[in-house]
Amino acid sequence: MYSASLPPPPRRDFISVTLSPSAGGIEAAAGGGGYNNSKAWRRRSCLRKWKQLSRLQRSVILFVFAFLAVCGVITYANMTEPWKSLTSRSPEEQKTDLEIPGLNPANQAVLPIPKKADPNLGDYPDFSLQKPPKEFPVRRGPPNLPLRPPRRNSKVKSTKAEEQPGQAVQEHKTDKSVISWRGVVIEPDQITESPSNKIKELDKPSPVESEDQKEPVPLNERQMAVIEAFRHAWKGYKEFAWGHDELKPISKSFSEWFGLGLTLIDALDTMWILGLKEEFAEARKWVATDLNFDKNVDVNLFESAIRILGGLLSTYHLSGDTLFLEKAKDIGSRLMPAFSTPSKIPFSDVNIGRGTAHPPRWTSDSTVAEVTSIQLEFRELSRLTGEEKFQNAVNGVMQHVHTLPGKNDGLVPMFINTNSGQFTHLGVYTLGARADSYYEYLLKQWIQGGKKENELLEDYVKGIEGVKMHLLRKSQPKRLSFIGELAHGRFSAKMDHLVCFLPGALALGAHNGLPSDHLDLAIELAETCHQMYAQVETGLSPEIVHFNMHAQKDRKDVEIKAADRHNLLRPEAVESFFYLYRFTGDKKYQDWGWEILQNFNKYTRVSTGGYTSINNVQNPSNPEPRDKMESFFLGETLKYLFLLFSDDVDLINLDKYVFNTEAHPLPIWHQRK
Repeated sequence: MYSASLPPPPRRDFISVTLSPSAGGIEAAAGGGGYNNSKAWRRRSCLRKWKQLSRLQRSVILFVFAFLAVCGVITYANMTEPWKSLTSRSPEEQKTDLEIPGLNPANQAVLPIPKKADPNLGDYPDFSLQKPPKEFPVRRGPPNLPLRPPRRNSKVKSTKAEEQPGQAVQEHKTDKSVISWRGVVIEPDQITESPSNKIKELDKPSPVESEDQKEPVPLNERQMAVIEAFRHAWKGYKEFAWGHDELKPISKSFSEWFGLGLTLIDALDTMWILGLKEEFAEARKWVATDLNFDKNVDVNLFESAIRILGGLLSTYHLSGDTLFLEKAKDIGSRLMPAFSTPSKIPFSDVNIGRGTAHPPRWTSDSTVAEVTSIQLEFRELSRLTGEEKFQNAVNGVMQHVHTLPGKNDGLVPMFINTNSGQFTHLGVYTLGARADSYYEYLLKQWIQGGKKENELLEDYVKGIEGVKMHLLRKSQPKRLSFIGELAHGRFSAKMDHLVCFLPGALALGAHNGLPSDHLDLAIELAETCHQMYAQVETGLSPEIVHFNMHAQKDRKDVEIKAADRHNLLRPEAVESFFYLYRFTGDKKYQDWGWEILQNFNKYTRVSTGGYTSINNVQNPSNPEPRDKMESFFLGETLKYLFLLFSDDVDLINLDKYVFNTEAHPLPIWHQRK
């Protein structure tokens, strides 16, 4: 038998806990172990764990902590300056900044001085232009110029104060002058930079806003047709008249006026805008090597200023090439002797080689349009060079004309004497030849200078009221609004094609805050200018029309006299269509321009190259070519057609540029920050 052994007695496990009031701790007896939660114990525990890590683990941890520390320092440094700048600015400035980025379409972008062309780029800087279809491997402009938004918004406020028609009231608000006209208050939204503050850093780049880096808009079929027309005209000029003033396409020769390559200079910025890189390069080379103003030749002050000086300044701004600025300063300086008169009114003619000036041989008078339509160009030359003499001379003319008696509700006579400085041939008022661009330049100087020269605005608005009061009539049977002439109290229903500039000027004024009825009148007058083409057998307007004011059977609104039926390829109608399309978006203006281009091609195009003015717009079978292509056909007419057909509002943005009377865009001024 087996002996059974007794099981061992059951084991009793227990824990003994002793509370120590003095230490405030807990001692646990479990195999002799203890726990201490004091700071000293925790430090020893962490250190012990740190030493238990391998060397690689310790290195990784140290690297991570060092990297985070460096990132923190860099972030702090980057955040400090903007925060200081923000907190140090006034609440007004901070609010203005919030309003700038594209939220208000009335904001006008501001154009600083273009930087110098990079000498490493060769003879001319590269183009930054619009992307055309593959058939033309070029891009058109204008290039992406450095632009900065202004610090102020445009402010055009309405007021309920009633004012008498024909009176302009000046008001003062917080040191700002404003013009209040028929319930509209217009304040300056840009501060003109004084030409006395010479801008020396021409080569300093400026920040480019993202809005100026938009994807280029492709050319459309009508724009391509304008490019083809320009190339055809340029072919004739290059082959038969290179470096001369004007092409005679029928006889395949040329004519000279000043001997300064007028057509070439007039067309420079057109080539840039159309993106004709190869043609521009050839023309630029001629300007660099062959254009010489040191010639014993008399030139007309007005024509030289608007075509040569204006063309060179515009091309400089679009291309950034300082060659054109240097040439502009040269011709501008050579024109200054014209202002050496007993009055502030300049002589009409200057010998640019001898430095002498004189009035026309048959009179001591200058035309009002000529002496008051050179301001945009000379003022811009002062701004670029810092030489005040250019702006002082032309501003003196405007200040003098502002004070003269002899006006009729803002309308001015056509002539002014260079000796006495007084109007002559009083009592004759027109918006045609010899007076037209006086009104245009009142508005455009005001815009160019930042809308703060209130005398200019006052004279312009008074002039438009005078037009409505004395020169505006309706024709029969279509009741077309037209602008006639007034001679010693007698009205004549005669309207020059030149007057078709007025719808564009009225629309531009309305866009810049003038009363909305200016735009209404612009639309009416543009229809009239269209009818001056549509009611003619060739679809081309004559130089002058007379309007029928009496309802008679089988009579059109437009009547043409034999002496007035020539067409000089003028731009004024398509100029106004361009402005109205930009401001209204009505595509009928594009269609009207397209009809005009097609009729130019049908009746004025010369197969061997070039276009010719014609003698008879009423004879489609024989329009009687005159064998002359005016420089403004390339400088103005084709340029405005190209712009009219574009749907890109940033292609020569009308809130950034103002066109001179020869269609050369010049920048709207700004205040240097």
